[in-house]
Amino acid sequence: MDMQEAAEYSDTMLDMTLEAINPQVQWAHDQNSSGSCDVTRRRTVLTVISEQRRGSFLGVVERFWKKSGYDIYSVRSDDQFPALFAKSPEGFGISLVIADKGQARFEVNTPCVDESEVAAPTAKPNGPAYEGVEIPRPNVRSDFWSAGTPVSSPVPKES
Repeated sequence: MDMQEAAEYSDTMLDMTLEAINPQVQWAHDQNSSGSCDVTRRRTVLTVISEQRRGSFLGVVERFWKKSGYDIYSVRSDDQFPALFAKSPEGFGISLVIADKGQARFEVNTPCVDESEVAAPTAKPNGPAYEGVEIPRPNVRSDFWSAGTPVSSPVPKES
């Protein structure tokens, strides 16, 4: 596998994770980088994830990652800044960190692979692209994810 193939695999991991979140959240590409033999892909969620819904949000992602065969090797159980860290069977690291104001950030780090050129991600964000400018703090409200009450019933299914 070369760096471009690893980047594409990382993008697929991020695509599938974000598709597993229901109701859907708005996201944008964050700074991506590559080293001498590895690639990092990042996506930032623009939907406000309220403190009361962060556990549910992380739970949805954790269940999806486990179902996908990822090993959850660390969980940061912090009320304000919780996080999940996992590794795919292929050795790709994936994380979800809740940052300031409930902003969720996903990151995939590839293992060392054959050196190659790496193109930008091809997936289109489901909101503004924020290319070349700083991504704002979460500014998209969701009736579900931004709610100020804990989840009292199962996460709704998309119709």
